[in-house]
Amino acid sequence: MLTIAALASLTILGYAAFYLIKCYTAPFGPCHRCKGTGNRRGLILRHTHECHRCAGTGKRVRLGRRMIERVRDEYRAGTR
Repeated sequence: MLTIAALASLTILGYAAFYLIKCYTAPFGPCHRCKGTGNRRGLILRHTHECHRCAGTGKRVRLGRRMIERVRDEYRAGTR
């Protein structure tokens, strides 16, 4: 019989595994600032301009993918 803590741990591990698989298969996600459009509206004049965070593409690299690349770079730098 599983306890609530064990069930919560399995749920968190399952979610983490799903997110890592998602980061490998689809490393780019929508930009949260422009909501994936690539354009933002100005605060004062209300004209649209290119989103600075995603450079107008509407896509950004996911946080998990950046972490995977960081670990990979550290591993490669240490093995030489």
